[in-house]
Amino acid sequence: MFKPRLPALLAAVLATSLATFSLSAAAAPKDSFNLCWTIYAGWMPWEYAASHGIVDKWAKKYGIKVKLTQLNDYIESINQYTAGQFDGCTMTNMDALTIPAAGGVDSTALIVSDFSNGNDGIVLKGEGKTLADLKGMKVNLVELSVSHYLLARALESAKLSEKDVKTVNTSDADIAAAFDTDEVQAVTTWNPMLSEVRAKPGTSEVFDSSKVPGEIMDMMVVNSQTLKDNPALGKALTGAWFETLALMQADNAESKAALAHMAKASGTDLAGYQAQLATTKLFYTPREALDFATGASLPATMDKVAKFSFAHGLLGEGAKSPDAVGMSFANGASLGAQGNLKLRFDPSYVQLAADGKL
Repeated sequence: MFKPRLPALLAAVLATSLATFSLSAAAAPKDSFNLCWTIYAGWMPWEYAASHGIVDKWAKKYGIKVKLTQLNDYIESINQYTAGQFDGCTMTNMDALTIPAAGGVDSTALIVSDFSNGNDGIVLKGEGKTLADLKGMKVNLVELSVSHYLLARALESAKLSEKDVKTVNTSDADIAAAFDTDEVQAVTTWNPMLSEVRAKPGTSEVFDSSKVPGEIMDMMVVNSQTLKDNPALGKALTGAWFETLALMQADNAESKAALAHMAKASGTDLAGYQAQLATTKLFYTPREALDFATGASLPATMDKVAKFSFAHGLLGEGAKSPDAVGMSFANGASLGAQGNLKLRFDPSYVQLAADGKL
C-alpha cells in the first residue's frame, strides 16, 4: 500500500497561515523529538526501525529520545509538520517545496531515501497506444500531485503540452474504479492503483516514472533550525536508517523476517511488498544516497519541479516567478531567491555515514 500523494494547493494555503506559529516557536537544543511518517514502500524501514529498537539504540547513543509517529493522511502529516507539531516528516520533493517551504518553514531534506522508478505511470485503454494518442484526450488523475507532474513531463517528451489534454481531477480512492467506466480512457496514477489498471486487458502503459529517473523523490525532511540546534537528531536518524537498509539487504533469515514485517505493516504480503520495492529505487547504502544527493541532476530536477509548481500556483499567491522559494544543495549550488531560502538538501549527515563516522 502506497502513501497517498494528494494535491498540495489547499495544503500550501493552510501551511502559509500556520507558518507564523511554526516560525515563532524558535528551535533550541533539546533531548526529545517527534517525527511523523505515512505508509509507503520506501518508508516502511522507518516503521521497522522504530518498532524493533533500532531508532532507540541510535538515539541513546547520542543522548536523545526520538519518537516516530505514524499518521494515516499524507497531506495532513505534512500540514502538522509545517505547523510545528513535528520536528520532521516523510514527504516527496515536490511536496517539500510546495507545502512547508512555500509556507515559510525552513526545511532540510536530511535523507533523500529513494525515487519512484516505475511506481507512477500513464495508462490508456486500447492496445498499442503511444503518448501521441493523448492529444485531445481527457486524463483522469489527482490534480496538482506528482501524477500531474509526471503527465507534464510525459507530454513534454512527446512534444505536446498540457494544453493538448484535459485533466479531470479524480481521487486516488476512485481512480481504479473510474477506469472501468466508458467515460474514462486515460489515467495517470501510482501504485497500487497503477498495477490494478495496467493489469486490465486491452490497455497500454505509455509512460512511467522510470522514464524520468530521480525526479519523484521520497525524503525524510526535518526543520532546519531544529537540525542546526540539535545535530544529534540528524546523526541518530541517519544511523538508524542505514542500519535498517543494510539489514534489508543482508539476505538472511533476519532480513527476510524484517521484510515480512514491513509487508504486513503496510497492508500487503511479502510478494506484494517486494513488487513495490522493485519499482522503488531505494538507496541502500550511504554512498548511493550521497552520490545522488551531490549529483548535478538534483538541482536540475528541482528547477523543473519549481517551474511546474509555479505554473500551477503552488508556490503561494505572492510568488512572482519559479524562483520565489530559494533552495540550496551540496557543493554550494543554489536555486531561487537566496533571501527566501526555505528548502535545503543537506547531505552532510549521509556523508558521515558514508565515511563511517556515525
